[in-house]
Amino acid sequence: MSKAKIIIVDEKDSVIGLKERGTLKPEDIYRVSALWIQNSKGDTLLAQRSFNKKHDPGKWGPAVAGTIDQGETYESNIIKEAEEEIGLNNCHFEKAFYKMNDGKHKHFVQWYFALLDKDIHEFTIQKEEVEQIKWFSREELLKKLADFPDIFLKSTKECVDYFSNNVGSGMHIT
Repeated sequence: MSKAKIIIVDEKDSVIGLKERGTLKPEDIYRVSALWIQNSKGDTLLAQRSFNKKHDPGKWGPAVAGTIDQGETYESNIIKEAEEEIGLNNCHFEKAFYKMNDGKHKHFVQWYFALLDKDIHEFTIQKEEVEQIKWFSREELLKKLADFPDIFLKSTKECVDYFSNNVGSGMHIT
C-alpha cells in the first residue's frame, strides 16, 4: 500500500506537486482544513492532539483538522477528517475564514464552522490522532489561553477571537 501524497502549492495556493508525508521541506507549502465547533451555549469543542503526533503533540486545538491529500479538496478533507477523528458525519458546516500560516510549517488553512449540540460521550475519537476532546466555556477557554498559552496550538487564540466576533452575525447555523 502506497503512502498518501500531500498536495504542495505555491504562494497563491495553486497546486505545483505532490509529496509523501514525512518528506516535506521547510519551503514546502501545503493545505489544511480545520473545523471549529461550538454549541448553542457558546461552548467550544477542542481536541487535544495525540501525544504520538510528530508536530505539536498533546496541544489543544480545533476539534478537527487535517492535511489535504492528493485527490481531496478542502471540503472533502474536512468531511473525511470529521468522521475519522471524532465520529461526526452528516454535519452541516459553513466556510469561515481562509489564510496562510507562515510559521515553522507553511500552509494554507480553510476554516469551517459548525453549530452542534452533542454530549461529549456521543463522539468517537480516533486515538491515533486525538488524545481527548472537551467542551470549553468561553470564560474557561479565555482563562486557559491567558494562563497556559503553551498548551494550545498557536492558531487557537486567533480562532477564539474570530469566531467570537463572527458567530451570530450571519454565520450562526440554524
